[in-house]
Amino acid sequence: MAAPWKGLILAGGTGSRLYPLTHAVNKHLLPVYDKPMIYYPLTTLMLAGLRDFVIVSSPDSLSQIKALLGDGSQWGLSFAYAAQDRPGGIAEGFRVAANELAGHRVALILGDNIFYGDGLSKRVQQATQLETGATIFGYEVADPSAFGVVEVDETGKAVSLEEKPRKPKSSHAVPGLYFYDESVLDMAWDLKPSARGELEITDINRAYMERGDLNVMLIGRGIAWLDGGTHADLFEASQFIKVVEERTGLKVACPEEIAYRMQFIDRAQFAELVDESPKTDYQRYLKRLLKSL
Repeated sequence: MAAPWKGLILAGGTGSRLYPLTHAVNKHLLPVYDKPMIYYPLTTLMLAGLRDFVIVSSPDSLSQIKALLGDGSQWGLSFAYAAQDRPGGIAEGFRVAANELAGHRVALILGDNIFYGDGLSKRVQQATQLETGATIFGYEVADPSAFGVVEVDETGKAVSLEEKPRKPKSSHAVPGLYFYDESVLDMAWDLKPSARGELEITDINRAYMERGDLNVMLIGRGIAWLDGGTHADLFEASQFIKVVEERTGLKVACPEEIAYRMQFIDRAQFAELVDESPKTDYQRYLKRLLKSL
């Protein structure tokens, strides 16, 4: 029997590119239109069916994130928290959360990555069918030299990985969403720091690739990938979510709604969440859902 899944959300770092917004507030709590940034990666993994999470952040920020998310039980989830003393690379997250992740397959997502679009649920649920090896995603971009780049063969297997190459072999960037079998923890402990002194997620992916176990799902035009790394990125992501929500009348990354639709909570629990919400447009949206679902 395959190991159970656990979600790993990386919400650390200094957020220096967003100063002064991040002078006293963790970046992942900043608003992307009408919701905190961390709601977006969280709900992406909820759509994959995950209910058990570890959230990694700096010691100073953990209390802020806990105040927002609690223990997750209100949404039928379970949250554990792990402190990362200083930024040490994406792959260091596995070491920081090792006690919680032991014996689990791991879905890792960066706390500032935002995914939206038709087919997203199907894609991430398909990735959780993985029993051995790893699955990453390939997203076509205009300037792949600004990203980690993956080249794939006709079977969907990765044949090369490059980090911000001058002459990319592919136009497919690798977003901050990865699915790994339980051997990823051993790989993380075996990693050596890169030239910039960090434990690189590309080295994890390359290790899977070299043993023929790195699968790549290409994301088509129907799915948007954004992040909130800079002031401009944050503004553009907010504008995107605003337009989508106003045109469709549906919320993006609403954990109450997804928890109910995924049957993590029942109707009575959903109704209780609605009643407990402040009287805002957000509550009115939840009330409308309660009547229609």
